[in-house]
Amino acid sequence: MNALKTLNPYFWKHRLLLFWGFLFIVASNFFNIYKVQFVGKSVDELSKNGHLGFNKQVLIYVGIIVGSSLLTGFFTFMMRQTIIVASRRIEYELKNKIYRHYQELSLTDYKKTTIGDLMNRLSEDVVAVRMYLGPGVMYVVNLLVLMIITSIYMLKTDVEMTLWTLIPLPVLSFIIYKVSSIINKKSKVMQKSQSAISTFVQDSFSGIRVVKYFAKEKYIAKNYGIRVKDYQEKALDLAKTEAYFFTIILFVIGLLNVAILLIGGQKYLANEISVGKIADFFLYINILIWPFSMVGWVTSVNQRAEASMSRINEFLGKKSEIANHNLEEYPIKGDIEFRNVSYVYPNTGIRALDNVSFKINAGETLAIMGKTGSGKTTIALLLARLIDPTEGEILIDGKNLKDHNLQNYRKYIGYIPQESYLFSDTIANNIGFAIDNPTEEQIVEYAKKADVHKNIVEFKEQYQTLVGERGVMLSGGQKQRICIARALIKQPEILIFDDSLSALDTETEENILQNIEKDLKNATSIIITHRESSAKRADKVLNLSEIKDIKSA
Repeated sequence: MNALKTLNPYFWKHRLLLFWGFLFIVASNFFNIYKVQFVGKSVDELSKNGHLGFNKQVLIYVGIIVGSSLLTGFFTFMMRQTIIVASRRIEYELKNKIYRHYQELSLTDYKKTTIGDLMNRLSEDVVAVRMYLGPGVMYVVNLLVLMIITSIYMLKTDVEMTLWTLIPLPVLSFIIYKVSSIINKKSKVMQKSQSAISTFVQDSFSGIRVVKYFAKEKYIAKNYGIRVKDYQEKALDLAKTEAYFFTIILFVIGLLNVAILLIGGQKYLANEISVGKIADFFLYINILIWPFSMVGWVTSVNQRAEASMSRINEFLGKKSEIANHNLEEYPIKGDIEFRNVSYVYPNTGIRALDNVSFKINAGETLAIMGKTGSGKTTIALLLARLIDPTEGEILIDGKNLKDHNLQNYRKYIGYIPQESYLFSDTIANNIGFAIDNPTEEQIVEYAKKADVHKNIVEFKEQYQTLVGERGVMLSGGQKQRICIARALIKQPEILIFDDSLSALDTETEENILQNIEKDLKNATSIIITHRESSAKRADKVLNLSEIKDIKSA
């Protein structure tokens, strides 16, 4: 359980809650066991008198039993309000820590894994760890305390019967552990099957237009049916195994009750024990049976938590190659210089840029042209420092980009990506995303500059229109223009168009370039494009295809 040791600082941080939880466990178990002896005393008192009429002593015993039961319930409630609350708080802190680490990772790290795997670490893995932090800890401590208190009372009552009734309980725990391990494995298989269904459905819905274009509805339904059938078989297999769990517990309870009746009956006939003491043993064993049966389940929970925490620790141990060592705040003018910059993508080994150099002054516009795969988007990613060059250096205002405060630097960048991405939110919130507390006037102003205002006002909800997942409710051109408005509203010192006018017709493109002419003059602009019409307003043009052709020649 080495991986779980990394949670020790969290236990220490929430030690006060956990300490009170431990006290509540002791209190709840004490009163739960304390009342049992009065059940036996009541039985003996009634047996002694030989009638069921009013008995003052029995009434006192009943009062103690009721009072103890109420206290047991109260302390059990408080136990959960401390230990489970502590586990939820740790879960909250752990999720935030993982999410913050997600944001620190570089673009390269995201390319090395799948979104599903990242989501699993944030959801399923953290939930598995929380089960260890809460129920896992609570049930183990509860059993230990319960076992100590119950054993004391049982041994005081009868040593021989105590040994006969307690010996089978560890055996029960071992059997439950084995069954739980099987259940855990089959549960993972079932979850994997369920995940396959979710992935298939998501792909089908995301590509519903393609499905309909090719009239493949029956094909999709057939494949969906195959996956659902597979899930059904695995779910039924799991259900059959789970059925053994409760069957074993009930069988052992029955055996122990028979053992108590047999041994206790013999002792009663020999006048070695009273009927009330036998009744006490029935209650003691039924109180112990469920906590002991949970040992196997808790063991499997802890094993799963250990595996999940190992995955989380492995992820948190990843260090991004994009490190920020400067926390100063300062203005950025926008002078850009590439000095012999090369970049090789680590996952493919493709050399996207090879010894590229250029310089533009603040306020100038550079158009970057070239064939597909010539490295145009790579330059945009390097400028935003989403990746670092393999060789060479990038200077911003005469200072190496690696030495700048990354967060401060990105505040001065407006970036319109090649693939338009919108959040599942309103149009207004997507445009205003780049700045804090945008006004309605600002949103409308920059929507007009991006030549999308006329489309937005035609929608029923106008700027409050929900764009759907990834902007599915909008056309490609509308999404592109909203992305342009989102970058412009920031009024950046460095403005990067990563082939972001490609989804627009030439008339709309011309309108936008005219509308933002003032913005382009106030910023250092990088226009990545295939079109000469987009490049004609630039002060300088860099053709990457020509550079590559010269080097290859």
